[in-house]
Amino acid sequence: MIEESIIRQSVASYLAESHISRLDLKAVMFDMDGVLFDSMKYHSASWHETMKHFGMNLPREEAYMHEGRTGASTINIVSRRDRGHEATQEEIEKIYAYKAQLFNQYPEAQPMEGAKELLNKVKASGLIPILVTGSGQKSLLSRLESNFPGIFTPEHAVTSFDVKYGKPDPEPYLMGMKKGGNLSPQNAIVVENAPLGIEAGHKSGCFTIAVNTGPLPDEVLMEAGANLLYPSMEQLNNDWERLLPILQTSMI
Repeated sequence: MIEESIIRQSVASYLAESHISRLDLKAVMFDMDGVLFDSMKYHSASWHETMKHFGMNLPREEAYMHEGRTGASTINIVSRRDRGHEATQEEIEKIYAYKAQLFNQYPEAQPMEGAKELLNKVKASGLIPILVTGSGQKSLLSRLESNFPGIFTPEHAVTSFDVKYGKPDPEPYLMGMKKGGNLSPQNAIVVENAPLGIEAGHKSGCFTIAVNTGPLPDEVLMEAGANLLYPSMEQLNNDWERLLPILQTSMI
């Protein structure tokens, strides 16, 4: 459990930097991979094997650093590095289809411990849960309702199919706020696990909570712009009843 003084200082620093007096929360925006589903280990492995198949190299560890990008963006970063040019649209579709096929051969990714409970608490508190993911992995997107029933609606979801730039650009979270009812940054917080997603949340102007569910050091997530860090979704869920009132009442 994070000390209350650290939480209050994090909120106060955010308010001062954002030049606002307080948060007026109406929504919580959640990433999917590594936040709602324990799926990043399969994504990293399938990306590594896919790039190897197409004559390129993307180490498993590096895949975590690209988490949150659109598939096309990840492919082009590796293609420019290893081949000296971007992939054609036809190549992108072929490479991503191969990656999706490999991903679907792994065991079904399980929901993160604490994720369902946290989502239910968010909705029960009157806040809007909004999905903001860089993923286009239909096998996971299709499971959102069965694993988290009644939480997300199509109107409150942003995926790789909706954006042009993707994370670390703030576009996905700006779109999430728009879908939430033309919200401003002081109306929403972001829950992310990846450096690029945290950077996107930070650039969108929202208070951003990192959950370190992967192999990266805490420092990497904090340096990306996280305002607060929890070691897991379970810990964030356990602390929610204490955290929410602080977020809602802290002022400068």
